[in-house]
Amino acid sequence: MKTNRVRTLFISDVHLGCRYARVEPLLDLLNRHDPQYVYIVGDFIDGWRLRKRWHWEPIYNAILSRLFEMSEAGSKICYAPGNHDDFLRDFHFNFGFVEIADEFIHSSPQGRRFLVTHGDKFDQVETKAKWLSVIGSFAYDSLCWANQHVNHWLRYFKLRGLPLAAMVKKRVKAAVTFVSDFETNLVNHARQLNCQGVVCGHIHTPAMDQRGDVTYCNTGDWIENATALVEYEDGRLEIVDMQHEDTPVSIEDSSEFVLEQGEILRNMLVGSGRHATATV
Repeated sequence: MKTNRVRTLFISDVHLGCRYARVEPLLDLLNRHDPQYVYIVGDFIDGWRLRKRWHWEPIYNAILSRLFEMSEAGSKICYAPGNHDDFLRDFHFNFGFVEIADEFIHSSPQGRRFLVTHGDKFDQVETKAKWLSVIGSFAYDSLCWANQHVNHWLRYFKLRGLPLAAMVKKRVKAAVTFVSDFETNLVNHARQLNCQGVVCGHIHTPAMDQRGDVTYCNTGDWIENATALVEYEDGRLEIVDMQHEDTPVSIEDSSEFVLEQGEILRNMLVGSGRHATATV
């Protein structure tokens, strides 16, 4: 497959290990692009769910293999963990081809500084009421389950699926207020770091708009959506949507290196005694 040369891919909230993760369009996205930089903006691995029940599909190894191929070809891969993969923060673990940090500063071709961070540390529920985020996680899983079954029948009748979780968030006043506060807190933090932009994830709401002197970008997710943020060679930013792409993906045997890293990851999760929490 011919690849498109881009400067940067920003991806977050894949949730490998969650049965609702839309991994086929993600692998398609990775196969289509040849980036200079890749930022994994947290919750790439769903440690909370994997600790509860190990669920690792062959396509997950294919995704890791593709990232490894990118690294071998010269792409710089940076990983800013989120609340679902916060065990990486504790272990300071390095997969050998990924740089891990809570925050990165990315420079655009024009020299604009972008803060890159997952965003969970600016979530008041996550930082001050983790018990509430656990309840929210259960409700969110139930909504995803309902969404999956509703969309199955819609597709059966050749109708377009409905993003139920996104529809609920747009109509619930508390959720709208939460998103607004989250975005404001992140923009203020970016401004304090003398950044002209911020790229985040966490709330599963793709967005790109101007907040005064700061450009706010949220990559979205791969549960409700199938979106990523792309920076082109000229510095232009675009949210790409892979939801309705039908390109088939092939899964080849993963390298011994990737399989070894998967086993290390499992041992890390089993050995971690920390509570993991989940939020929308």
